[in-house]
Amino acid sequence: MPSQFPPDSVGVVHPQVAHFTEPFTLQCGKTLPSFELVYETYGTLNTARSNAVLICHALSGHHHAAGYHRESDTKPGWWDTAIGPGKTIDTQRFFVVCLNNLGGCHGSTGPRSINPETQEPYGGSFPIVTVKDWVNSQALLADRLGISCWAAIVGGSLGAMQGIQWAIDYPARLRNAIVIAAAPKLSAQNIAFNEVARKAIQQDPDFHNGNYYSHNTKPRNGLSLARMLGHITYLSDAAMREKFGRELRDGQIKFDFNVEFQVESYLNYQGEVFSQNFDANTYLLMTRALDYFDPAADFDHDLVKTMAQTQCKFLVLSFTTDWRFSPERSHEIVNALLAARKSVSYADINSPQGHDSFLLNVPRYLQLFKAYMDAIEIANHAPLLSSQENENAL
Repeated sequence: MPSQFPPDSVGVVHPQVAHFTEPFTLQCGKTLPSFELVYETYGTLNTARSNAVLICHALSGHHHAAGYHRESDTKPGWWDTAIGPGKTIDTQRFFVVCLNNLGGCHGSTGPRSINPETQEPYGGSFPIVTVKDWVNSQALLADRLGISCWAAIVGGSLGAMQGIQWAIDYPARLRNAIVIAAAPKLSAQNIAFNEVARKAIQQDPDFHNGNYYSHNTKPRNGLSLARMLGHITYLSDAAMREKFGRELRDGQIKFDFNVEFQVESYLNYQGEVFSQNFDANTYLLMTRALDYFDPAADFDHDLVKTMAQTQCKFLVLSFTTDWRFSPERSHEIVNALLAARKSVSYADINSPQGHDSFLLNVPRYLQLFKAYMDAIEIANHAPLLSSQENENAL
Protein backbone atom coordinates (compact mmCIF):
# COMPACT_ATOMS: atom_id res chain seq x y z
CA MET A 1 0.00 0.00 0.00
CA PRO A 2 1.43 3.43 -0.86
CA SER A 3 2.79 5.31 2.15
CA GLN A 4 0.42 8.26 1.67
CA PHE A 5 -2.52 6.12 2.80
CA PRO A 6 -3.14 5.77 6.55
CA PRO A 7 -2.64 2.28 8.02
CA ASP A 8 -6.37 1.85 8.69
CA SER A 9 -7.30 2.44 5.02
CA VAL A 10 -8.38 -0.33 2.66
CA GLY A 11 -6.08 1.33 0.11
CA VAL A 12 -6.77 1.28 -3.62
CA VAL A 13 -10.02 -0.43 -4.56
CA HIS A 14 -11.51 -1.23 -7.94
CA PRO A 15 -15.24 -1.07 -8.76
CA GLN A 16 -16.81 -4.23 -10.19
CA VAL A 17 -19.87 -4.64 -12.40
CA ALA A 18 -22.54 -7.32 -12.05
CA HIS A 19 -24.56 -7.91 -15.24
CA PHE A 20 -28.10 -9.29 -14.87
CA THR A 21 -29.67 -10.44 -18.12
CA GLU A 22 -33.05 -11.59 -16.79
CA PRO A 23 -35.95 -9.08 -16.93
CA PHE A 24 -36.43 -7.23 -13.64
CA THR A 25 -39.94 -6.07 -12.82
CA LEU A 26 -40.18 -2.96 -10.66
CA GLN A 27 -42.83 -2.12 -8.09
CA CYS A 28 -44.24 0.52 -10.45
CA GLY A 29 -45.13 -2.28 -12.90
CA LYS A 30 -42.48 -1.52 -15.50
CA THR A 31 -39.73 -3.99 -16.41
CA LEU A 32 -36.07 -3.47 -17.12
CA PRO A 33 -35.05 -6.04 -19.76
CA SER A 34 -31.61 -6.25 -18.11
CA PHE A 35 -29.55 -4.17 -15.70
CA GLU A 36 -26.14 -3.65 -14.15
CA LEU A 37 -25.03 -2.92 -10.61
CA VAL A 38 -21.66 -1.37 -9.84
CA TYR A 39 -20.21 -2.39 -6.48
CA GLU A 40 -17.05 -2.50 -4.40
CA THR A 41 -15.87 -5.01 -1.82
CA TYR A 42 -13.44 -4.62 1.08
CA GLY A 43 -11.98 -7.45 3.13
CA THR A 44 -12.24 -11.20 2.52
CA LEU A 45 -15.27 -13.46 2.50
CA ASN A 46 -14.62 -16.34 4.89
CA THR A 47 -15.04 -19.98 3.92
CA ALA A 48 -18.40 -20.20 5.70
CA ARG A 49 -19.56 -17.06 3.83
CA SER A 50 -20.87 -15.80 7.15
CA ASN A 51 -18.99 -12.52 7.60
CA ALA A 52 -20.56 -10.43 4.83
CA VAL A 53 -21.81 -6.91 5.58
CA LEU A 54 -23.92 -4.90 3.14
CA ILE A 55 -23.59 -1.11 3.17
CA CYS A 56 -26.63 0.70 1.76
CA HIS A 57 -26.05 4.26 0.61
CA ALA A 58 -28.22 7.30 1.21
CA LEU A 59 -29.70 9.78 -1.27
CA SER A 60 -26.53 11.11 -2.89
CA GLY A 61 -24.28 8.15 -2.09
CA HIS A 62 -22.78 5.46 -4.29
CA HIS A 63 -20.66 2.33 -4.26
CA HIS A 64 -17.38 4.01 -3.30
CA ALA A 65 -17.69 3.85 0.48
CA ALA A 66 -14.04 3.38 1.49
CA GLY A 67 -10.48 3.55 0.23
CA TYR A 68 -9.21 5.23 -2.93
CA HIS A 69 -9.60 4.59 -6.65
CA ARG A 70 -6.11 5.80 -7.51
CA GLU A 71 -2.84 6.18 -5.67
CA SER A 72 -2.98 9.89 -6.42
CA ASP A 73 -6.41 10.37 -4.79
CA THR A 74 -6.52 12.59 -1.72
CA LYS A 75 -10.18 12.05 -0.81
CA PRO A 76 -11.39 8.58 0.26
CA GLY A 77 -14.84 6.97 -0.06
CA TRP A 78 -17.84 8.56 1.59
CA TRP A 79 -17.79 6.32 4.73
CA ASP A 80 -14.06 5.82 5.09
CA THR A 81 -14.48 7.08 8.66
CA ALA A 82 -16.20 3.80 9.56
CA ILE A 83 -14.81 1.18 7.15
CA GLY A 84 -11.29 -0.23 7.18
CA PRO A 85 -8.78 -2.33 9.15
CA GLY A 86 -9.47 -1.86 12.87
CA LYS A 87 -12.27 0.63 12.24
CA THR A 88 -15.92 0.36 13.23
CA ILE A 89 -16.65 -2.01 10.35
CA ASP A 90 -13.36 -3.88 10.52
CA THR A 91 -12.32 -5.20 7.12
CA GLN A 92 -9.93 -7.62 8.83
CA ARG A 93 -13.04 -9.32 10.20
CA PHE A 94 -15.80 -8.57 7.73
CA PHE A 95 -16.31 -8.81 3.97
CA VAL A 96 -17.95 -5.51 3.12
CA VAL A 97 -20.08 -4.91 0.02
CA CYS A 98 -21.35 -1.52 -1.13
CA LEU A 99 -23.21 -0.90 -4.39
CA ASN A 100 -24.65 1.94 -6.42
CA ASN A 101 -28.42 1.45 -6.48
CA LEU A 102 -30.61 1.15 -9.54
CA GLY A 103 -31.38 4.60 -10.89
CA GLY A 104 -28.01 5.85 -9.70
CA CYS A 105 -25.54 7.92 -11.68
CA HIS A 106 -22.30 6.19 -10.76
CA GLY A 107 -22.35 3.22 -13.10
CA SER A 108 -25.43 1.18 -12.21
CA THR A 109 -28.32 1.17 -14.66
CA GLY A 110 -30.07 4.52 -14.45
CA PRO A 111 -31.27 7.52 -16.46
CA ARG A 112 -27.89 7.91 -18.20
CA SER A 113 -27.95 4.29 -19.40
CA ILE A 114 -28.96 3.38 -22.94
CA ASN A 115 -32.55 2.23 -23.29
CA PRO A 116 -32.32 -0.90 -25.50
CA GLU A 117 -35.70 -0.06 -27.06
CA THR A 118 -34.61 3.37 -28.32
CA GLN A 119 -30.79 3.16 -28.31
CA GLU A 120 -30.87 6.54 -26.54
CA PRO A 121 -30.32 7.36 -22.86
CA TYR A 122 -33.39 6.67 -20.72
CA GLY A 123 -33.36 10.24 -19.41
CA GLY A 124 -36.73 11.26 -18.02
CA SER A 125 -38.30 7.97 -19.14
CA PHE A 126 -36.36 5.88 -16.61
CA PRO A 127 -39.00 4.20 -14.43
CA ILE A 128 -39.63 5.14 -10.83
CA VAL A 129 -37.72 2.90 -8.44
CA THR A 130 -38.49 2.17 -4.79
CA VAL A 131 -36.62 0.95 -1.73
CA LYS A 132 -38.26 -2.43 -2.25
CA ASP A 133 -36.86 -2.54 -5.80
CA TRP A 134 -33.38 -1.76 -4.51
CA VAL A 135 -33.61 -4.51 -1.92
CA ASN A 136 -34.74 -7.04 -4.53
CA SER A 137 -31.82 -6.11 -6.80
CA GLN A 138 -29.41 -6.29 -3.85
CA ALA A 139 -30.68 -9.80 -3.11
CA LEU A 140 -29.79 -10.78 -6.68
CA LEU A 141 -26.30 -9.37 -6.15
CA ALA A 142 -26.00 -11.36 -2.92
CA ASP A 143 -26.94 -14.50 -4.84
CA ARG A 144 -24.28 -13.68 -7.43
CA LEU A 145 -21.68 -13.31 -4.66
CA GLY A 146 -22.75 -16.54 -2.98
CA ILE A 147 -24.02 -14.79 0.15
CA SER A 148 -27.14 -16.47 1.50
CA CYS A 149 -27.24 -14.49 4.75
CA TRP A 150 -25.68 -11.14 5.68
CA ALA A 151 -23.98 -10.86 9.06
CA ALA A 152 -25.30 -7.28 9.02
CA ILE A 153 -26.93 -4.74 6.77
CA VAL A 154 -25.90 -1.19 7.63
CA GLY A 155 -27.12 2.18 6.48
CA GLY A 156 -27.87 5.74 7.48
CA SER A 157 -30.91 7.78 6.42
CA LEU A 158 -32.23 6.33 3.14
CA GLY A 159 -29.64 3.57 3.53
CA ALA A 160 -31.17 2.59 6.88
CA MET A 161 -34.59 2.34 5.26
CA GLN A 162 -33.16 -0.28 2.92
CA GLY A 163 -31.99 -2.25 5.96
CA ILE A 164 -35.48 -2.13 7.41
CA GLN A 165 -36.98 -3.29 4.10
CA TRP A 166 -34.46 -6.16 3.93
CA ALA A 167 -35.46 -7.30 7.41
CA ILE A 168 -39.12 -7.36 6.38
CA ASP A 169 -38.84 -8.84 2.88
CA TYR A 170 -35.94 -11.27 3.42
CA PRO A 171 -36.05 -12.04 7.15
CA ALA A 172 -33.95 -15.21 6.89
CA ARG A 173 -31.19 -13.49 4.93
CA LEU A 174 -29.74 -11.17 7.57
CA ARG A 175 -28.76 -11.56 11.20
CA ASN A 176 -28.45 -7.88 12.15
CA ALA A 177 -29.85 -4.58 10.86
CA ILE A 178 -28.08 -1.38 11.88
CA VAL A 179 -30.51 1.49 11.38
CA ILE A 180 -28.97 4.95 11.72
CA ALA A 181 -30.72 8.34 11.57
CA ALA A 182 -33.86 6.95 9.97
CA ALA A 183 -37.65 6.96 10.10
CA PRO A 184 -40.32 4.35 9.37
CA LYS A 185 -41.69 6.72 6.70
CA LEU A 186 -41.30 10.36 5.74
CA SER A 187 -43.22 13.11 7.48
CA ALA A 188 -45.29 15.57 5.44
CA GLN A 189 -42.56 18.16 6.07
CA ASN A 190 -39.88 15.91 4.58
CA ILE A 191 -42.01 15.17 1.53
CA ALA A 192 -42.50 18.92 1.15
CA PHE A 193 -38.73 19.55 1.18
CA ASN A 194 -38.30 16.91 -1.51
CA GLU A 195 -41.01 18.43 -3.67
CA VAL A 196 -39.43 21.90 -3.53
CA ALA A 197 -36.08 20.34 -4.53
CA ARG A 198 -37.67 18.50 -7.46
CA LYS A 199 -39.46 21.61 -8.65
CA ALA A 200 -36.18 23.55 -8.63
CA ILE A 201 -34.77 20.92 -11.01
CA GLN A 202 -37.84 20.47 -13.21
CA GLN A 203 -38.33 24.20 -13.73
CA ASP A 204 -34.73 24.78 -14.79
CA PRO A 205 -34.88 25.72 -18.52
CA ASP A 206 -32.11 23.22 -19.21
CA PHE A 207 -34.10 20.28 -17.79
CA HIS A 208 -35.93 19.44 -21.04
CA ASN A 209 -38.28 16.96 -19.32
CA GLY A 210 -35.28 14.95 -18.18
CA ASN A 211 -33.85 14.57 -21.67
CA TYR A 212 -31.11 17.13 -21.29
CA TYR A 213 -28.43 14.62 -22.37
CA SER A 214 -29.49 14.97 -26.02
CA HIS A 215 -29.31 18.76 -25.66
CA ASN A 216 -25.72 18.53 -24.42
CA THR A 217 -26.58 20.41 -21.24
CA LYS A 218 -27.78 19.79 -17.69
CA PRO A 219 -30.03 21.67 -15.24
CA ARG A 220 -27.13 22.86 -13.08
CA ASN A 221 -28.96 25.78 -11.48
CA GLY A 222 -31.94 23.68 -10.47
CA LEU A 223 -29.80 20.85 -9.12
CA SER A 224 -27.62 23.32 -7.24
CA LEU A 225 -30.69 24.86 -5.58
CA ALA A 226 -32.01 21.40 -4.70
CA ARG A 227 -28.72 20.51 -3.06
CA MET A 228 -28.57 23.79 -1.15
CA LEU A 229 -32.04 23.17 0.25
CA GLY A 230 -31.19 19.59 1.16
CA HIS A 231 -27.90 20.57 2.75
CA ILE A 232 -29.63 23.02 5.07
CA THR A 233 -31.80 20.19 6.40
CA TYR A 234 -28.78 17.94 6.99
CA LEU A 235 -27.15 20.45 9.34
CA SER A 236 -28.37 21.63 12.73
CA ASP A 237 -28.85 25.24 13.75
CA ALA A 238 -26.06 24.80 16.32
CA ALA A 239 -23.65 23.42 13.71
CA MET A 240 -24.35 26.27 11.30
CA ARG A 241 -24.04 28.85 14.06
CA GLU A 242 -20.72 27.39 15.24
CA LYS A 243 -19.30 27.02 11.73
CA PHE A 244 -20.49 30.26 10.14
CA GLY A 245 -22.32 32.50 12.60
CA ARG A 246 -23.15 35.71 10.79
CA GLU A 247 -19.64 36.19 9.44
CA LEU A 248 -19.31 38.35 6.33
CA ARG A 249 -16.97 37.30 3.54
CA ASP A 250 -15.36 40.74 3.22
CA GLY A 251 -15.97 42.04 6.71
CA GLN A 252 -18.60 44.63 5.80
CA ILE A 253 -22.13 44.89 4.44
CA LYS A 254 -22.31 45.90 0.75
CA PHE A 255 -26.04 46.55 0.49
CA ASP A 256 -26.70 44.32 -2.54
CA PHE A 257 -27.93 40.79 -3.28
CA ASN A 258 -24.61 39.18 -4.06
CA VAL A 259 -23.11 36.58 -1.75
CA GLU A 260 -22.05 38.37 1.45
CA PHE A 261 -22.34 35.94 4.37
CA GLN A 262 -20.00 32.99 4.84
CA VAL A 263 -22.95 30.59 5.08
CA GLU A 264 -24.19 31.84 1.69
CA SER A 265 -20.79 31.22 0.18
CA TYR A 266 -20.66 27.72 1.66
CA LEU A 267 -24.10 26.74 0.34
CA ASN A 268 -23.38 28.13 -3.12
CA TYR A 269 -20.13 26.17 -3.24
CA GLN A 270 -21.82 22.95 -2.13
CA GLY A 271 -24.55 23.40 -4.72
CA GLU A 272 -22.09 24.13 -7.53
CA VAL A 273 -19.87 21.13 -6.80
CA PHE A 274 -22.85 18.82 -6.48
CA SER A 275 -24.38 20.02 -9.75
CA GLN A 276 -21.15 19.07 -11.53
CA ASN A 277 -20.88 15.57 -10.03
CA PHE A 278 -24.46 14.30 -9.72
CA ASP A 279 -27.29 13.66 -12.14
CA ALA A 280 -30.54 15.58 -11.85
CA ASN A 281 -32.74 12.67 -12.97
CA THR A 282 -31.15 10.48 -10.32
CA TYR A 283 -31.86 13.14 -7.70
CA LEU A 284 -35.52 13.09 -8.69
CA LEU A 285 -35.63 9.29 -8.45
CA MET A 286 -33.90 9.12 -5.08
CA THR A 287 -36.15 11.71 -3.46
CA ARG A 288 -39.24 9.93 -4.81
CA ALA A 289 -38.00 6.62 -3.37
CA LEU A 290 -37.75 8.40 -0.03
CA ASP A 291 -41.30 9.71 -0.35
CA TYR A 292 -42.74 6.30 -1.20
CA PHE A 293 -40.98 4.36 1.57
CA ASP A 294 -43.73 3.10 3.90
CA PRO A 295 -43.37 -0.65 4.57
CA ALA A 296 -46.27 -0.63 7.04
CA ALA A 297 -48.63 0.13 4.13
CA ASP A 298 -48.45 -3.59 3.25
CA PHE A 299 -49.50 -4.53 6.80
CA ASP A 300 -52.62 -2.42 7.40
CA HIS A 301 -50.40 0.56 8.28
CA ASP A 302 -49.54 -1.20 11.53
CA LEU A 303 -45.84 -0.81 12.26
CA VAL A 304 -45.90 -3.47 15.00
CA LYS A 305 -47.40 -6.00 12.59
CA THR A 306 -44.81 -4.95 10.03
CA MET A 307 -41.88 -5.50 12.39
CA ALA A 308 -43.34 -8.86 13.42
CA GLN A 309 -42.15 -10.14 10.03
CA THR A 310 -38.51 -9.63 10.98
CA GLN A 311 -36.12 -12.18 12.51
CA CYS A 312 -32.84 -10.28 12.90
CA LYS A 313 -31.45 -8.25 15.76
CA PHE A 314 -31.51 -4.45 15.45
CA LEU A 315 -29.28 -1.60 16.49
CA VAL A 316 -31.05 1.75 16.11
CA LEU A 317 -29.06 4.98 16.46
CA SER A 318 -30.28 8.59 16.35
CA PHE A 319 -28.70 12.00 16.95
CA THR A 320 -29.98 14.67 19.32
CA THR A 321 -29.84 17.55 16.83
CA ASP A 322 -31.10 15.69 13.77
CA TRP A 323 -34.31 17.46 12.85
CA ARG A 324 -34.62 15.87 9.40
CA PHE A 325 -35.11 12.43 11.01
CA SER A 326 -35.49 13.31 14.67
CA PRO A 327 -34.89 10.87 17.55
CA GLU A 328 -38.66 10.62 17.93
CA ARG A 329 -38.81 8.89 14.53
CA SER A 330 -36.27 6.32 15.73
CA HIS A 331 -38.41 5.84 18.85
CA GLU A 332 -41.27 4.78 16.56
CA ILE A 333 -39.08 2.05 15.10
CA VAL A 334 -37.77 0.92 18.49
CA ASN A 335 -41.20 0.89 20.14
CA ALA A 336 -42.67 -1.14 17.27
CA LEU A 337 -39.84 -3.68 17.53
CA LEU A 338 -40.30 -3.96 21.30
CA ALA A 339 -44.05 -4.40 20.90
CA ALA A 340 -43.35 -7.14 18.34
CA ARG A 341 -40.99 -8.77 20.89
CA LYS A 342 -37.89 -8.33 18.73
CA SER A 343 -34.29 -7.86 19.88
CA VAL A 344 -33.35 -4.20 19.62
CA SER A 345 -30.64 -1.97 21.09
CA TYR A 346 -31.01 1.80 20.92
CA ALA A 347 -28.92 4.89 21.60
CA ASP A 348 -29.52 8.58 21.02
CA ILE A 349 -26.13 10.20 20.44
CA ASN A 350 -25.41 13.73 21.63
CA SER A 351 -24.00 15.40 18.53
CA PRO A 352 -24.26 19.02 17.34
CA GLN A 353 -23.86 18.19 13.64
CA GLY A 354 -27.47 17.24 12.87
CA HIS A 355 -28.47 14.60 10.33
CA ASP A 356 -24.98 14.51 8.80
CA SER A 357 -23.65 13.09 12.08
CA PHE A 358 -23.92 9.53 10.80
CA LEU A 359 -21.18 10.26 8.25
CA LEU A 360 -18.82 12.04 10.65
CA ASN A 361 -16.20 11.13 13.21
CA VAL A 362 -18.40 11.43 16.30
CA PRO A 363 -16.46 9.41 18.91
CA ARG A 364 -19.36 8.22 21.09
CA TYR A 365 -21.32 7.16 18.03
CA LEU A 366 -18.46 5.20 16.50
CA GLN A 367 -17.63 3.59 19.86
CA LEU A 368 -21.17 2.28 20.29
CA PHE A 369 -21.37 1.23 16.66
CA LYS A 370 -18.04 -0.61 16.90
CA ALA A 371 -19.03 -2.39 20.10
CA TYR A 372 -22.09 -3.76 18.32
CA MET A 373 -20.04 -4.84 15.30
CA ASP A 374 -17.52 -6.54 17.63
CA ALA A 375 -20.40 -8.48 19.19
CA ILE A 376 -21.53 -9.57 15.73
CA GLU A 377 -18.03 -10.83 14.97
CA ILE A 378 -17.87 -12.76 18.25
CA ALA A 379 -21.29 -14.32 17.62
CA ASN A 380 -20.16 -15.22 14.12
CA HIS A 381 -17.54 -17.53 15.60
CA ALA A 382 -19.87 -19.10 18.18
CA PRO A 383 -21.11 -22.65 17.45
CA LEU A 384 -24.43 -22.58 15.62
CA LEU A 385 -27.37 -23.90 17.65
CA SER A 386 -29.86 -26.30 16.17
CA SER A 387 -33.38 -25.01 15.65
CA GLN A 388 -34.54 -27.02 18.69
CA GLU A 389 -31.76 -25.54 20.85
CA ASN A 390 -32.76 -22.08 19.65
CA GLU A 391 -36.37 -22.71 20.69
CA ASN A 392 -35.24 -23.93 24.12
CA ALA A 393 -33.10 -20.83 24.54
CA LEU A 394 -36.00 -18.45 23.93
